[in-house]
Amino acid sequence: MPIKRYEEEFAGKLLKVEIGRLANLANGSVYVQYGNTAVLVTAVMSSSTKSVDYMPLSVDYEERYYAAGKIKGSKWMKREGRPSDEAILSGRLIDRSLRPRFDHRIRNDIQIVATVLSFDGQNDPDMPALFGASLALTISDIPFNGPVASTRIGRIEGKLVFNPTYEERLKSDFDIVAAGTSNRINMIEAGASIVAEKDIAEAIVSGFKEFQKLIKFQEVISGDLKPKKRQLALAETDKELAKAVKDFSASSLEKAIYTKNKQEYVENMAKAKEDLSQRIKDLFKDTSNIDAKLKEAVHLFDEEINDVVHENILASEKRPDFRKLDEVRELAVDCGVLPHSHGSGLFQRGTTQVLSTLTLASPGMEQWVETMEIELTKKRFMHHYIFPPFSVGEVGRIGGTGRRDIGHGALAERALSPVIPPKDSFPYTIRMVSETLASNGSSSMASVCGSSLALMDGGVPVSSAVAGIAMGVMFDKEGQNYKVLTDIQGPEDHHGDMDFKVAGTKDGITAMQMDVKVEGITGEVLEKALLQAQKARLEILGKMNSKIAQPRPDLSPLAPRVQTIKIDPEKIGAVIGKGGEIINKIIEETGAEIDIEDDGSIFITCISAEGMKKAISMIEELTYEVRPEDEFDGRVVSIRDFGAFIEIMPGKDGMVHISEISDERVKSVSDVLKMGQKVHVRVKGVDEMGRISLTMRKK
Repeated sequence: MPIKRYEEEFAGKLLKVEIGRLANLANGSVYVQYGNTAVLVTAVMSSSTKSVDYMPLSVDYEERYYAAGKIKGSKWMKREGRPSDEAILSGRLIDRSLRPRFDHRIRNDIQIVATVLSFDGQNDPDMPALFGASLALTISDIPFNGPVASTRIGRIEGKLVFNPTYEERLKSDFDIVAAGTSNRINMIEAGASIVAEKDIAEAIVSGFKEFQKLIKFQEVISGDLKPKKRQLALAETDKELAKAVKDFSASSLEKAIYTKNKQEYVENMAKAKEDLSQRIKDLFKDTSNIDAKLKEAVHLFDEEINDVVHENILASEKRPDFRKLDEVRELAVDCGVLPHSHGSGLFQRGTTQVLSTLTLASPGMEQWVETMEIELTKKRFMHHYIFPPFSVGEVGRIGGTGRRDIGHGALAERALSPVIPPKDSFPYTIRMVSETLASNGSSSMASVCGSSLALMDGGVPVSSAVAGIAMGVMFDKEGQNYKVLTDIQGPEDHHGDMDFKVAGTKDGITAMQMDVKVEGITGEVLEKALLQAQKARLEILGKMNSKIAQPRPDLSPLAPRVQTIKIDPEKIGAVIGKGGEIINKIIEETGAEIDIEDDGSIFITCISAEGMKKAISMIEELTYEVRPEDEFDGRVVSIRDFGAFIEIMPGKDGMVHISEISDERVKSVSDVLKMGQKVHVRVKGVDEMGRISLTMRKK
């Protein structure tokens, strides 16, 4: 294939595309450069189908340390290992934008691999990677209903900025990634510093208009290359089987779906599927491939549920658990539920239940983070999400952290970060863990609520409570008429067309995440969903505030105490001592943890008030600026012919001359002073080199 090159200006920078030079054995391959950040994206589809009942799509986002001119910091492992959380989140971002644009009857393996080849430290590779993934699919022979495109949106001093640099993102009120097609928005990922719904909606709509340039750019390239799409053997529907499933569903489905109790719903579905299997076995008893028939029947039954749920909500606003469209399920909140934790919160919405716990530790317990994009840095606030199989009434493997867990944890962390107090006023390392105990719709937003309760219960001075809610939408088959649903659960989550999670305080949004199963949503649907989510969020916050409206005035007695003192950076060496001798002595004698930063900030963490007091006293002694006329009770540590050296503070000596030992004449220092003898001295002076002269004379 001849090498083709294309260029398009986007958000003030040149977007360059090269096709035909790299990775030509892939079905589709593109090299995308934005600034000096470059990504190679490949799309490959297997020639054979898999015997599965889902579309087997995978997206991998590969970071390479060489792209940033770095070698991995580990002493033992220099090769890239498992993907970082940031890489997993970028891969999920691409996957969630592409997945709705495939025919879900495809049973061929499809793999998208985005490899970051060059990183300029300014332009995030995830945006050119998403663009490249769509383009690689569009120009390949893989059937794909694209193109899709995206942009990152920020706001600095009231002005929207598209694809801001890392430096600009630090100054921005929000960090939003929006993706979609030429007609609809199909993916949103956002974090915000408590921003109003109206401003968020306007920013996303503006971003949608902005990335239309990239949609047209892909159409131009595709029109030039004229790719031919492969004709696939799609999973076909057995018409006779479909009729049998439909006839069965007509008489049993309504009764099975519509109940307020999840356990009853699960039991109803299990019984209905069991009865359906028996019906199919009876009808097709002479068929040799009965197992395949049964598998397909379950899939067709699922589609029948989808149709019933859609039709009833659109026609009569009838939800499976009979709630109103904007009604939140029954809420239950509690805190301080664990007897030996720094803080805990229990949040339940319907049958979704999450237990969140708070752990506070010294600044030295911060997480060290190093990735291709991130220079070695520290992270003081962490939120970890756990989803055990029992939470959905299933048996499964426990251990390891899945991509979904990482994604949900990151979303909750983003939602809570804006209310976490800064390090200079609250110098603790903070770890939140959310245990999903029961899940029936949006455990990630329940995690936000539970963790907000735990933070307040633990006495962390957060600026506000944070709550979250999951919104859904049901479109008709033409995609025109729709109903927005508050607090989706069970069949609405599984069969709905949108999962839109919105978290925030009473004053605005802190985080959002949206996925769809259709082409996407319009700005009108977005605004309606945000306003409906705001109403629900305020209701949930009201319930949470009725239990605990403000952080407790004091930290849990089980939590360590951290105090900060500031010293002259030049005195750091005096506190550490040769080979760490002095600081280790302080730690040993007091039981405190001591963390020292380059600016002279010293963080002392201790459970014992007595140990804290002693550690501070020892450090203050070590760093005290000795002044003339200061008096000390010291100890003789060295005797010379001309005088003696007196240790006035740990690690700090002064010299008393023989003439200053007594008001009387002293012939020999050793006549008056002995090694280890305790003496009272006064400072005569401190010279420009910091040498201290002492006197024992009373006059």
